[in-house]
Amino acid sequence: MKLYSKIQGDKAQDLIIIHGLFGMSDNWNALGKKFTKYCKVHLIDLRNHGRSPHSEDFNYDVMCEDLLEYMEDNNIQKPILLGHSLGGKVAIKCAFTYPEKIEKLIVADISPKKYNTDFAQNILQLLYKLPLEDFKNREDIDSVLSSTYEDKGMRLFLLKNLYRKENKEFSWRFNIDVLLEKVSNIQEADFIKGICDIPTHFIRGGNSNYITTEDELIINKHFSDFSIATIDGVGHWIHAENPQRFYNEVMEFCLI
Repeated sequence: MKLYSKIQGDKAQDLIIIHGLFGMSDNWNALGKKFTKYCKVHLIDLRNHGRSPHSEDFNYDVMCEDLLEYMEDNNIQKPILLGHSLGGKVAIKCAFTYPEKIEKLIVADISPKKYNTDFAQNILQLLYKLPLEDFKNREDIDSVLSSTYEDKGMRLFLLKNLYRKENKEFSWRFNIDVLLEKVSNIQEADFIKGICDIPTHFIRGGNSNYITTEDELIINKHFSDFSIATIDGVGHWIHAENPQRFYNEVMEFCLI
């Protein structure tokens, strides 16, 4: 699949940034511009997200192959992969599948393990039931969502996926039908076998439980060259909650 991307900068080292579930390349515009000081930055949209094509297939195998095809189409040799959440697991999948093709790996707030997707499923079910054709503005949709989700930051993150079709009705950029049916596919982690020798930096939020102390044992088992950093005072969306500290962590690792 030909993924949509935004390419920023002209440096020799390619940095591919992979967003999380319900995310898109747009979420990384500001940080992407900062990273261009040292890297040529590729902000991609995963399949069924953002402006990339929709497909009935949604799993780590196809997302990894999409990334490989993107690298080949853009003549990218040995990029640094930076993935957040779902994007982090896609990056890990690629690292274990094509280790010779990747220079370094940065994994933002996700572990190489199986995760429950009930929370994502609940969000999708709520969004699916929204009669988007009845809404005139985003504020009204936000008001409906606020009765279930108090976190305004999360609601704004979801609402960023709204756009108006030619008939001016709202629609979701992500493929809500396929995600609703197949989001459970992203629970898996059975592709993590053996040892990854690629230099890998895990960055976790101090207020997040996505990388636990127990998870460090899994990381230690499957990664021979890794480091873990904690950004205190932030949750799962570490790059949005403390972008400067996140930028520093990424760049320090990239420039080693």
